[in-house]
Amino acid sequence: MIYSTADLIEILARERQACLRGDRLDLLTPPTGHPVFDRFFQTEGLQKYAAFAGFRSRVQDYQQQHHISGLVWQQLRTDGAFLQFPEVHPDLLALESDRLQLQAALPSVLGFWWQVCRGLDCFLAVDRGRAFEPIQQAAIAPIAARSEWATLRQEPRSQGQEWILQLSWGDPAEAQTWRQWPQSGSEYIHAVPTGTTPIA
Repeated sequence: MIYSTADLIEILARERQACLRGDRLDLLTPPTGHPVFDRFFQTEGLQKYAAFAGFRSRVQDYQQQHHISGLVWQQLRTDGAFLQFPEVHPDLLALESDRLQLQAALPSVLGFWWQVCRGLDCFLAVDRGRAFEPIQQAAIAPIAARSEWATLRQEPRSQGQEWILQLSWGDPAEAQTWRQWPQSGSEYIHAVPTGTTPIA
């Protein structure tokens, strides 16, 4: 029997809980030796994290060996508009076939974005998401043109919705971090009701 994507996600969730409870520890993980870091992060916490990270790595090896997709499907619906799109589960890897599906979904994600964000103010996240700069919709098109895939989420606000468009390229596992910039990365664009600013 080969596990499915849903099976792997469920297995990882159970293992994460076991690690958080302290049922699983990587006893070979020593303190970091950094006095400030070790003061705030107890060795047991590091051992819990290392235990889960090791298990997740083995699951990802299994995933690659058996060609199990790392994609999950999200759905968004608003005012008669509907979008279903793939994204990589945060604990799984994207196979090459997954990347092709992500790329194929880019036009529909962008089409939905333009539809629901008409008339909203747009901001580009800068300084690794700690600040925002206004951006005109015309300036978003070049960013979208060089992106390989996109994801979209909405955050409820007291004055309507905040829509967050993630435009990404490169290795999906690295796209949300800055470790492989500029080979892999993401730009985040926030659309909010006029007169408001994104929630940092």
